Amino acid sequence: MSDDIFTVPCPICHKAVTWSEQSPYRPFCSKRCQLIDLGEWAAEEKAIPCETADFAANGLLNEDNDWVNHS
Repeated sequence: MSDDIFTVPCPICHKAVTWSEQSPYRPFCSKRCQLIDLGEWAAEEKAIPCETADFAANGLLNEDNDWVNHS
C-alpha cells in the first residue's frame, strides 16, 4: 500500500481533510460536519437520482403498513 498522504475537501465546509487514520470522520473534517450531512439526507434534502422509486412502483409501500413482505 502506498504511503502517500493526500487531502480531500470536507463535503460540508470544504476544509482540507487528511485522508488517514488521524481523521476519524473522513471525508468530513469533524463530527459536526458529519451530522450536518446526515441531517440533510434524513430531511431528504439530498437523494441519489433515479428514474423511479422502485419500492413505490413495485407496490412494496402500503398505506396500512410501511413495508409489505412480498416473499
